[in-house]
Amino acid sequence: MKKILALIFSALIPVLCNTAYASNTSEEGIKTEEKTMNMDGKKLVVFFSHTGENYNVGYIEKGNTHIVADMIADATGADIFEIVPEKGYPKSYNECIEIAKKELQANARPAVKGDVKIEDYDVIFIGYPQWWGEPPMCVYTFIEKHDWNGKTVIPFVTHEGSGMGGTDRKIAAECKGANTLTGKGLAIQGKVAQENQASAKKSVEKWLEGLGMKKDK
Repeated sequence: MKKILALIFSALIPVLCNTAYASNTSEEGIKTEEKTMNMDGKKLVVFFSHTGENYNVGYIEKGNTHIVADMIADATGADIFEIVPEKGYPKSYNECIEIAKKELQANARPAVKGDVKIEDYDVIFIGYPQWWGEPPMCVYTFIEKHDWNGKTVIPFVTHEGSGMGGTDRKIAAECKGANTLTGKGLAIQGKVAQENQASAKKSVEKWLEGLGMKKDK
């Protein structure tokens, strides 16, 4: 009986190994598919940016993220759309971050003005400042209005020390059905965007070159 069981087990080993290998191959195939990014086609830069008093740069008339968004659009030939809340944030830095904190705690979805038909685009950059470790809630308002299936989504942020801060993964979770580039998004310090735009531009161009981006004619 032991000999029979041993023979059966021996016969099953190749089958089990092949099944495990097929499973691993399938899993890896899924991962590869998720990471395959279509960098060609029509491009759009969507962004939210705050003007007024900002941390580390004082009072500004053009937001940090807006500056970077313009650089990306110029370098890639992309169209551009600004997310503008119906109720604007206060110009005062302290008042602004307090409202941002309350919106985050309430998981609010502030209404936004206008819209853009993302269905017409293949590659969509989404930019925002880091607020309390999250994209501003109005960015989620915009995302939830659209179908992201099949789109390539590329996050970028401005910050004052937190970098991307894992927000690219949060964007990926919200843009359901999209191929979202995580771990390779662009993070530029707001002070650099405001006060050293030549350096910021070089960072943008190097980043885009690394993604294989070419300006559409």
